[in-house]
Amino acid sequence: MDAKKRRSQILSMLKKSDTPVSASSLAENLSVSRQIIVGDVAILRASGACITATPRGYVYEEESSGFPYEGLLACRHTPAQLQEELYTIVDFGGFVIDVTIEHPLYGQLSGPLNIGSRYDVDLFIEKVEAAENAKPLSVLTGGIHLHRIGCKDKSVFSLIRDQLDERGIIFSSVE
Repeated sequence: MDAKKRRSQILSMLKKSDTPVSASSLAENLSVSRQIIVGDVAILRASGACITATPRGYVYEEESSGFPYEGLLACRHTPAQLQEELYTIVDFGGFVIDVTIEHPLYGQLSGPLNIGSRYDVDLFIEKVEAAENAKPLSVLTGGIHLHRIGCKDKSVFSLIRDQLDERGIIFSSVE
């Protein structure tokens, strides 16, 4: 199979999947190395495909997040409060779409999170704790960061904001 056809297959497999698909799984299905898949995904992304890497694998996303309501929360917390922040969001019905910071040199930097459950939070925390040379984006800005939160309606978003505020995590909210 040539590279163009393989990339088309990767895109098709990701679009059909309701769950993240690991590079290893794609590699096994297409009889190539994991590294080939990583390169193919990079090329697909560069060509405009909305593929996001999550702790559990790749996800294809349409332009819209698909949530009936999205809001932005400006948060500030210590590294020790990271798990509490994420648990609070998912426990009250939110989905953490991404994180964004305003970097003094590079401007806006964002990273997809795609965290919708305590299981996802635990996987993310494990990665944070295991990483020797990588830290969450918020350490670059004294803990200040934005989260784009998807949820079923504005009242759920308000509940999440209020719960984070009670825990001293809200910096301010932007809608």
